[in-house]
Amino acid sequence: MHGFTQPTFNIGSVMTTTNKLLLAWVDEVARLTKPDRIHWCDGSDEENAALIEQMLESGDLIKLNKDTHPNCFLHRSDPSDVARTEHLTFVCTENEADAGPNNHWMSPADGHAKVDALFDGAMQGRTMYVIPYCMGPIDSPLARCGVEITDSPYVVVNMRLMTRMGQPALARIEREGHFVKGLHSTGDLSPERRMITHFPEELAIKSIGSGYGGNALLGKKCHALRIASWQAREEGWLAEHMLIVGIENPQGEVHYIAAAFPSACGKTNLAMLIPPESHKGWKVWTVGDDICWMRVGEDGRMWAINPEAGFFGVAPGTGAKTNPNALAMLDHDAIFTNVAVTDDMQPWWEGKDKQVPAFDWQGRPYDSKNGPAAHPNSRFTVSAKQCASASPEMDNPTGVPLSAIVFGGRRKELAPLVMQARDWNHGVLMGASVASETTAAATGAVGVVRRDPMAMKPFCGYNFGDYWAHWLSFADRSDKLPQIFHVNWFRQDDDGKFLWPGFGDNLRVLRWVLDRCAGRGDAVETPVGWLPAKGALDTSGLNIDASVMDELLSIDPAAWRDEVTAVREYLESFGDRLPDDLLDELQRVEKRLQSEAA
Repeated sequence: MHGFTQPTFNIGSVMTTTNKLLLAWVDEVARLTKPDRIHWCDGSDEENAALIEQMLESGDLIKLNKDTHPNCFLHRSDPSDVARTEHLTFVCTENEADAGPNNHWMSPADGHAKVDALFDGAMQGRTMYVIPYCMGPIDSPLARCGVEITDSPYVVVNMRLMTRMGQPALARIEREGHFVKGLHSTGDLSPERRMITHFPEELAIKSIGSGYGGNALLGKKCHALRIASWQAREEGWLAEHMLIVGIENPQGEVHYIAAAFPSACGKTNLAMLIPPESHKGWKVWTVGDDICWMRVGEDGRMWAINPEAGFFGVAPGTGAKTNPNALAMLDHDAIFTNVAVTDDMQPWWEGKDKQVPAFDWQGRPYDSKNGPAAHPNSRFTVSAKQCASASPEMDNPTGVPLSAIVFGGRRKELAPLVMQARDWNHGVLMGASVASETTAAATGAVGVVRRDPMAMKPFCGYNFGDYWAHWLSFADRSDKLPQIFHVNWFRQDDDGKFLWPGFGDNLRVLRWVLDRCAGRGDAVETPVGWLPAKGALDTSGLNIDASVMDELLSIDPAAWRDEVTAVREYLESFGDRLPDDLLDELQRVEKRLQSEAA
């Protein structure tokens, strides 16, 4: 093929592998993409420093203020490449129904043919980086390995922060003999030549034309959710878009909760929650802020790991009030993408502080007429170990045992502050029904309800009907599964004011959740779930009227009957893949609501 050779790149140590499948794949990709050089990434400090220096010289990275933000860098992406591109993201299964109406489908043959045509010669003049990585603690039986091939040094340095990357991961791949294949190239960054394709049956990903995080850091959403969700169903576990948090009481006991929220519902803030002043002796530990892999252990309990090693968080809105732990961890050794900068080269975004930006996310002198200074989807990448609330259990290969699973959405009226499912199947229905109401800024219409089951709508790698059936199957596997709850921090009064203070005070709700898991905590039964009894939530030190608490902890049966109708219509859109047990559970809720009206 045009006299192709495979010289190694001249930074870092030269790694070799005995895995014939991996060697053959690297050779196949090289022949297709035609790079000038190939470099096997070892994840070393020396390799990282050389790549950063290379990007500083090319302008791909900009050094930030070394006094206020040592070892911090800014990356500005192409203005057309600033977010996930769901309409260009495909799940390629042999049977279209296996991908489901929740995904854009393409046949594997078409998927490979179309994306390979874009990859043909895409790495000419570039270095091809081979990145072995492990999602999860390197020696965890719950972890899974992958290899990403990319032509982006930006991807390499980010994957080093987000995964366990390098020689230890390669050693595990050689022991196990299998891995998820991820092929990425920035291509020419043309939206017309951009595709993100997933081949679940092959445990493979191909992404071209984007340098943006979720499209380019293939260990994240592509592997850890879309491919892993398929893998999890095959192997009997769950790969979920959930944070994992540990709640430590004054007696030193720690209990763990996994929670799923659609975007703009306070997920990262909850993962790094700081207890309110009234809760002396309570601590909150961050195990993960975005992804949770969980399986039933030998003891019958659900055990969970965070497969990621870092945070790839949204910068705007992260401030001293909303998330001081997140802000504090960004003072050193962080990579920022598409934020603004001050005149002394400090990173800045809306909601950070009262400084004035000098240049916006595109490098232009800041002018409010051009829109926000930082892109609304601007990001930070940082090692999880830099978070003050990082749990020592983050690297535990066994994972942590879950007491509760919490689902949440943004509803201004319907959903109460917190409610507990009657049993596992009812909890699965709660998760399948998750919805948020949009705002005018986001959609042009206020209060449009968007269903986002288990907060997995953009990330489930197969048919939601089959996914719910997989969730339901766990009821037969153990009688020690986590209790399931639904929360809604966003109830509003008639003037649009939030009824609940949120942030650190959400710990009050989590305390009742854990009390219920332990067989304590007073509750009242309603047609849609168990709600805290009057006085069961600790509101000491809160300036909140009893009538407001009554409103937060009540349901409107008529509104819920309308909700059941809407949920039924949504669920039935999945046709014969919809599990009968889920529909039966919905009918039970409907009957209880009808009895209430009688």
